[in-house]
Amino acid sequence: MAYRANFDWMLQDLAKGVPGIQMIVVLSADGLRIARHGGDPDTADRVAAACAGLQSLASAVADEIPTSDGQMRMILIEVNGGYFYLMAAGPNAYLAVLSNIVAEPGLMSAQMRDLVDRIGPHLTSPPRRNGKAV
Repeated sequence: MAYRANFDWMLQDLAKGVPGIQMIVVLSADGLRIARHGGDPDTADRVAAACAGLQSLASAVADEIPTSDGQMRMILIEVNGGYFYLMAAGPNAYLAVLSNIVAEPGLMSAQMRDLVDRIGPHLTSPPRRNGKAV
């Protein structure tokens, strides 16, 4: 899937709204990078691929919660030196953010939700077969 340059301003708004953001990646459910802000393309591709596994794992765990619909909404991972956030952003699309420790998790999740609410339909990635949208 080609990089979507029109996402630049949307991702920049998030980066400006929360101090400490180092990289933002929009990705498809199968781990392909759709857009990024910050960082280099190779790192963004690795993050997108890792996110596909994380969202799958989170959905499997959600299936074990009797009151859950099995859909992953958000993952937050805290590591020494920063945070990783992954949020569902529409059908077959996700928003991932890597930040340093300056970023406040409550503000980050609120800003990510606001971004997803505003532009979620534009972040969808159609299912693919043999490299083509179906």
